[in-house]
Amino acid sequence: MTMMGKLLIGQSDVSGSAKPINAINPATGETLEPTYAGGSKAEVESACEFAEAAFTTYHETTLEDRAVFLETIASEIEGIGNQLIERAMAETGLPQARLEGERGRTCGQLRLFASVVRAGEWLDMRIDSAMPDRQPMPRADLRQRHIGLGPVAVFGASNFPLAFSVAGGDTASALAAGCPVIVKGHSAHPGTSELVGRAVQRAVKACNLPEGTFSLLFGSGREIGQALVSDARIQAVGFTGSRGGGTALMKTAQARPQPIPVYAEMSSINPVFLMPEALKARGQQLAEDFVTSLTMGAGQFCTNPGLVIAVKGTELDDFVEAAGKAVKGSAAQTMLTPSIHKAYEQGVGRLTNSSRVKEVARGQAGESAHPCQAMLFVTSASDFLSDPELQDEVFGSSSLVIECSDQEEVKQVARQLEGQLTITLHIDDGDIETAKALLPILERKAGRILANGWPTGVEVCHAMVHGGPYPATSDSRSTSVGSAAIYRFLRPVCYQALPERLLPEVLKDGNPLGVSRLVDGKREL
Repeated sequence: MTMMGKLLIGQSDVSGSAKPINAINPATGETLEPTYAGGSKAEVESACEFAEAAFTTYHETTLEDRAVFLETIASEIEGIGNQLIERAMAETGLPQARLEGERGRTCGQLRLFASVVRAGEWLDMRIDSAMPDRQPMPRADLRQRHIGLGPVAVFGASNFPLAFSVAGGDTASALAAGCPVIVKGHSAHPGTSELVGRAVQRAVKACNLPEGTFSLLFGSGREIGQALVSDARIQAVGFTGSRGGGTALMKTAQARPQPIPVYAEMSSINPVFLMPEALKARGQQLAEDFVTSLTMGAGQFCTNPGLVIAVKGTELDDFVEAAGKAVKGSAAQTMLTPSIHKAYEQGVGRLTNSSRVKEVARGQAGESAHPCQAMLFVTSASDFLSDPELQDEVFGSSSLVIECSDQEEVKQVARQLEGQLTITLHIDDGDIETAKALLPILERKAGRILANGWPTGVEVCHAMVHGGPYPATSDSRSTSVGSAAIYRFLRPVCYQALPERLLPEVLKDGNPLGVSRLVDGKREL
């Protein structure tokens, strides 16, 4: 399959007219072809016009047709074969096994949403039958379902070129909800994005859907993204990236005459609490496992453990020593982009130069063009509490250990934490009561709390929550991973006293689609 360096607007290949971009191989610094000319406001206008026209038809597709569409996208992505993996490796520096796993996750979540669509529970259908003889006031027939919000803008992420990109979780959940999608591809991997975008484009055609169901735009800087979010036809935004980028989109969305929701995943340092008995019983193993999680993928995960919190003492000293030894033995890995590498160097530089922080260890230096040298630091709880900048995310294999004087100071640190995607507890039986006292604080700080594991690795399933209070995400009531992600792009509509012939098929008498409904307060299965 030949990459053309084109924007995909509906079923058309369009040459951009704005500033061009090229992918850069982060391992070698080599500029990759083809060149992708960026889109302008004219291309945004065209894509939004197509998406708006598609919504009327697409959001009323049958559950089966929509599910088949999602499955077809997955099959088309798999059909690209090794070319997709090879291009993604060249654009990101990520290893083959990682990208093959990510492709499997991408296709798996598309098929998960296909099963969710077929089940129909997301429609949340409720029927309260008419009660014309009720006293003192009669009740009209009331029926409710959820419908898609409208066209959705999705921003591809830098660190997951497949699973959080063109056909990633935001796109899959929006399409499942009945919303056409316009993707702003990430500038770091345009070739990978084009290959996947063409797979979605083929699926739209194969399933005989309106061509505006999907479009893919490219552009450097923030102009095209801001233009997308500003367009009156866009009704929601899915974003994964920096706090600065997400906050800028939120401001744009709220400044519109009709504000819209922005579901942004932004910044998290994913604290790990080491409880006393667990630290005493298995500190050495915890240290080794911690560094494995810390250095996985050069630390370029939104769930990377960037903070470790424990009561100071011999056990914590031993943990820090063992972790430092593991860090020193860790090989450098290539970072995703030159800009991510630069930001990492600046972040660890701030910690290295801080008078409140002590450097414990640094990993091996790398030979690639943009290597990540792992770093481990330590500070006191009092210094952490007095310096808000120590909570700033350093995106990469860097972590800060906080030494607390006692469990009360552990609680103080927990209370001062910003919103997080995850918080981890390492506990043994003797730590249960201590952890129980801490848990009410942690519940207010994170979307996922886990015990005796590590936060890297996010299961795509029904119960997963990948979200959290700001700045982890812009809306703590939602998740960007798992089947509940579909609810971000839905809204309820109530139909009062409509004739049977005007009702949506799913709300008609007799439950013609055979999906779960709440009828007069009782669940109809």
